[in-house]
Amino acid sequence: MNSVASQKKALRARLLAQRNELPPETVRRDSIAATRRFLDDVRVARAGCMLLYLPLKNELDTRDIFTELASRGVTVLLPRCRDGEAGELDLFRVTCLDEVRPGRFGILEPDPGLCRPAGETPPDVATVPGMAFDHRGFRLGFGGGYYDRLFTRPVMARTLRIGLAYDFQVVDRLPAEAWDQPMHAVCTPKEMTWISP
Repeated sequence: MNSVASQKKALRARLLAQRNELPPETVRRDSIAATRRFLDDVRVARAGCMLLYLPLKNELDTRDIFTELASRGVTVLLPRCRDGEAGELDLFRVTCLDEVRPGRFGILEPDPGLCRPAGETPPDVATVPGMAFDHRGFRLGFGGGYYDRLFTRPVMARTLRIGLAYDFQVVDRLPAEAWDQPMHAVCTPKEMTWISP
């Protein structure tokens, strides 16, 4: 294992353990604060189509974001791991959370029997989960490269990528590799930080 990969593995394990220890009241409080900060951002408010993730293992809870976007008439896309192709995501339009089911890795995903594929509809904004983000916008995920591959697709070229994280998940500098796709902003319970554009 190269030094960058080993650094990422150690950091991932430490931050996952810290996140898993968060009590439910902290997760709820921080999720509410991050949701408010995210939805109040002027660039987010202009979005007509948004890619959202649903939470796993004490990630910031995005279900209130989903509810608010639906009430605003925003088209919401959710990712689904592609059957038989590791590292690839397909996007589906989801109108309510009754249309999701546990999929690979236990993540709630769109039920393809109930949801329409997004096709070539590009999201204006994408929310991105992660184990950590740095001040340059680089992200540490679970190591599967799903989001990095997604953001190299031409249809995603103009999508604003926003990482959602707890404040402790923002670090000075992450080890980065050539294929890592940086975020344009990182939103935490305490602040929304725009890096670019």
